[in-house]
Amino acid sequence: MAAKNKIVNSSVIFAFVAISFPLLLSFMQKENKPNLIGIVITEKKPELKSDDWLAGNYQNEMDDYNNDHWAFKELCVRLNNQFYYQAFNQIRVNGFVIGKDNYIFSESYIFSAFGDDYIGEEKIKSLMQKTKVIQDTLKKKGIDLMLVFAPGKGEYCTEQIEDKYKHPVTTTNYAGFSSQCKNLGINYLDLYSYFNQLKSTTPYALFPKFGHHWSNYGECISVDTIIHYMEKLHHCDMPDIVWNKIDVVDTSRSRDADALKSMNLYSNPEQNMKLAYPEIMFEQDSIKNQTRVLTISDSYWYGPVYMGVAQACFAGGQFWYYYNKIIPNPSETEKVEVWQLNLKEAIEQNKIVMLLYSDGNLGAFGNTFIQDVYEMYTSPNTFYARIENNKLIQSYAKQIREKSGLLKKATQRSNDMQISLDSAIKTDAKKMAGIK
Repeated sequence: MAAKNKIVNSSVIFAFVAISFPLLLSFMQKENKPNLIGIVITEKKPELKSDDWLAGNYQNEMDDYNNDHWAFKELCVRLNNQFYYQAFNQIRVNGFVIGKDNYIFSESYIFSAFGDDYIGEEKIKSLMQKTKVIQDTLKKKGIDLMLVFAPGKGEYCTEQIEDKYKHPVTTTNYAGFSSQCKNLGINYLDLYSYFNQLKSTTPYALFPKFGHHWSNYGECISVDTIIHYMEKLHHCDMPDIVWNKIDVVDTSRSRDADALKSMNLYSNPEQNMKLAYPEIMFEQDSIKNQTRVLTISDSYWYGPVYMGVAQACFAGGQFWYYYNKIIPNPSETEKVEVWQLNLKEAIEQNKIVMLLYSDGNLGAFGNTFIQDVYEMYTSPNTFYARIENNKLIQSYAKQIREKSGLLKKATQRSNDMQISLDSAIKTDAKKMAGIK
């Protein structure tokens, strides 16, 4: 009997130690931040304050922090994701799915390819009519406006999409936008159709299997095409992007496996696709590099940013990511967002303004840039009054984006309510501002 009790006691002690070990290890280690991509992690440990303690805020924030920083967080997330990937062919990345032959897709880009996110002819026409007014207004000031429609992986790699998503296509946002541009005489570059023309002849992949965006080779082709279009549009000579050598490898570089990284697997699958990487060079000519270009775009433009296109070819022009984040940041002391700028001055210091959006984001084309600029030039009094009234909400929204704890809550709300992260942030910002 005594021996049996010893076994029971030993089992209890072992179970207790096993359960407590991760917590004890978390306390022993100074740094437990998991190396996970695409997951919002609470950065700063909450400070103990009497008001927060009495309101229960400190306890909740501490729970979030401990949940993010416990010792085996990264390992358990990766093992869990690996299990779902191998057992059920599922990936634990919000909004992404696996297609045929292990191709990774953003589900929203599949919907765009088949017109499931079509916003309607009237909305597109109204937006493009305002764009035409902006184009004509800027032209009088010596500034050219141009739109670029970038292809999405869902449309380009339709063959690799699972059959359950496929159906006859009536129309798409891309078809609506490109048609209105032709009708209204709006300057636009159609990379969407250009990539489809290249599809049967290109020697290298324009979209990678495990990446969300176009391939590095596709980015190089796009940048070269955009520069030549700008030269014709603005009647200028800009530095060229050139390459004489291309490395062809079967292991992705640059952003060609960005979706794979976000999957946070314990062991990555074999990358069995040949990918091309041009050894690019930019023409070094300071006289040619004087055409300042402002780019408003989605994440597709990050690749050219990493290449150094803005500095080498666009005279140091800014990139406004989703018409919000400014790259490079214009301040050394704080992060500056677009709403904090003098919009008119910021636009008019450029020679070309380019709006580049992939088809999956055409439903929110410009992210209110067009609406704002149109109102600024046609009704400045109402524009500046509205901007002033919205400053408080914008300041709180900025706080949410910059503080990992607040951003994490907004991200969770966007997932739970199936709304965009921007909408969740705006809702939270209004609450913080006391606005219903």
